Amino acid sequence: MRIVVKVGTSTLAYQTGHLNIRHMEALCRVLSDLKNSGHEVILVSSGAIGMGRAKLGLKKTVDDMPAKQAAAAVGQCELMYTYDKYFAEYGHIVAQILLTKSDTDHADRYQNFKNTINRLLEMEVLPIINENDTVSTEEIAVGDNDTLAAIVATGADADMLILLSDIKGLYTADPHTDPDATLIKEVNELTDEIKALGKGAGTQLGTGGMHTKLHAAEICMQNGIDMIIALGEDPEILYDAIEKKNVGTLFTSR
Repeated sequence: MRIVVKVGTSTLAYQTGHLNIRHMEALCRVLSDLKNSGHEVILVSSGAIGMGRAKLGLKKTVDDMPAKQAAAAVGQCELMYTYDKYFAEYGHIVAQILLTKSDTDHADRYQNFKNTINRLLEMEVLPIINENDTVSTEEIAVGDNDTLAAIVATGADADMLILLSDIKGLYTADPHTDPDATLIKEVNELTDEIKALGKGAGTQLGTGGMHTKLHAAEICMQNGIDMIIALGEDPEILYDAIEKKNVGTLFTSR
């Protein structure tokens, strides 16, 4: 299988913004094991701005655009250094790809991206993709690596997209405020009722939310790609997610 895994800032970092070493080590170990078993793996990773803020000692409330771009520039270095270090321990080579919305909207540039992805996978390299937050203000404002992951999955002709998040999946209501909220295990059609469940913002460090995840699901389902939203605190959940073993919420492609 060709799998795209998207990991959010809340999975990679503590609320302080500093790296959650245990989670990141476990993520790299599981992804390496999946590659060893024959799967092709693409990682879409958030976390640059959060890590940059922590390293620079910036307050979380700092939200002016130049400060976010500076934090992204610093944080992206630390993020890739850490990934390179951990994956190298398991014998895998990583590559960095930074994208903007214009890259995916422009036909020629999007084709160049697809060519690069395919060649990297042929060379058994693990591509790590993030938005180019240092130069693109639109992506920072939207904070939407979920949609980026769906676009990457489509461009790479992936079989599955797995969004590792700080929530188990899609619920009938907000589980943080409604004790009667129940997990929806499978979605076969994105009805208006399902889309209405995607309200609310993300965490303090990350800026995504359920709305962006449902948008990603829509892109995947329209392009024949299954998508799963699963809790990212234990990356070993990826083993069950790939086999669709009652993990999180599965969005089935038509």
